[in-house]
Amino acid sequence: MAVRVEPSRDEVIAFRLGAHQLSERLPEPGLLDAAGRCAVQDSPPGSALLALHARVRGVTADGLESALADKSLLQTWSLRGAPFCFPTADAPVYTTGVLPPTEEAGRHFLPGVVPALDRLELSLGEAVELTGAELEGVLSGRRLAIGELGAEVAERVSGRLPKEQRAAWRQEGPYAKGQPLGEGVVHFCLRILALQGVVCFAPRAGNRAPFVLVTEWLGGPIPRVDPDAARAEVLRRYLRCYGPSTRGQFAAWLGVRAGDTDPWWTLVEDELTEVDFRGTSWILTADVAALRSSPMPQGVRLLPPRDPYTQLRDRDTILAEPHHRDVWKPVGEPGTVLVDGRIAGVWRPRRSGGRLNLAVTTFGQLSTGDRDRLADEAAQLGPLRGAASVDIRFDGA
Repeated sequence: MAVRVEPSRDEVIAFRLGAHQLSERLPEPGLLDAAGRCAVQDSPPGSALLALHARVRGVTADGLESALADKSLLQTWSLRGAPFCFPTADAPVYTTGVLPPTEEAGRHFLPGVVPALDRLELSLGEAVELTGAELEGVLSGRRLAIGELGAEVAERVSGRLPKEQRAAWRQEGPYAKGQPLGEGVVHFCLRILALQGVVCFAPRAGNRAPFVLVTEWLGGPIPRVDPDAARAEVLRRYLRCYGPSTRGQFAAWLGVRAGDTDPWWTLVEDELTEVDFRGTSWILTADVAALRSSPMPQGVRLLPPRDPYTQLRDRDTILAEPHHRDVWKPVGEPGTVLVDGRIAGVWRPRRSGGRLNLAVTTFGQLSTGDRDRLADEAAQLGPLRGAASVDIRFDGA
């Protein structure tokens, strides 16, 4: 094992920003590189476009749509059961590599389905198998939003259940008014089936995010890889972007519990160096030099809600605790303002006709130069949000 290191907070921030490609934008062909670093979440819809714009020069809505349409980028449920974009070539990493390998870990990954499974006396594995068995018959040759897909699959599954289970399956569940319990279970199971490479998203059509069969969308299955190799690689990518880190922080980012991480962590233990940063944490030994030498970036960015950078779990590292509630909200998260490597505030957009209005709330005093740079950055968001012009208003200190 390599010698223990003790980085400063500034060194950790600078290392992570560089790994997230927030020190300097990549040239335009870097779209796939940026998306593959640690995948890019696209909820709320449009966040992936803004996150990639913050990392790559010349990103446009048409360019992202083209990458999804030509299948160089894939969008599907991945980490934490959320929708993500990543290079199709990296699909095994962000599907097989994320897939919980045990029943217990799967229940931790999808805690919302557990009471329904217990009521139905089904394991998660059994529910996924029942859903998967009906999926091709429903989805083949079609693109269906989750409501339509879930309803049709649930109706087919109900016919295969014993009488008592069928009755519970068809009763109203806790997930949506009027929605049968079984339909809600199918919605959860689709997240596991996405990680198994069975379904993915086709490009959005208005407000619809339709599902398609992976084999039909890509013209064949996602390449099969050894699950251990995929899990090891997803952990490496996590540590390259969020190191130094701990098992618990990795578990929260992935969507499982700290006690579930052995199938990932033990695979790369011999590649890690112990770090003294807010207690014992770990980094890839190959990244120690970069941790100690990465410069703090200069410049500004307007990061979207749930940007990959703000999805770290040691929030105190990048922002003082009094401002956590301003950035990380259970619903309605704002975007974040990055100024010379520091989170300096939050921003919210509002469309008014062809104008995009940005309200920026700062956590401290910004210089006139900083405000000018942010206004220039904001102007670039107009075309990404379909606006002809952009107005920016600063509140706070």
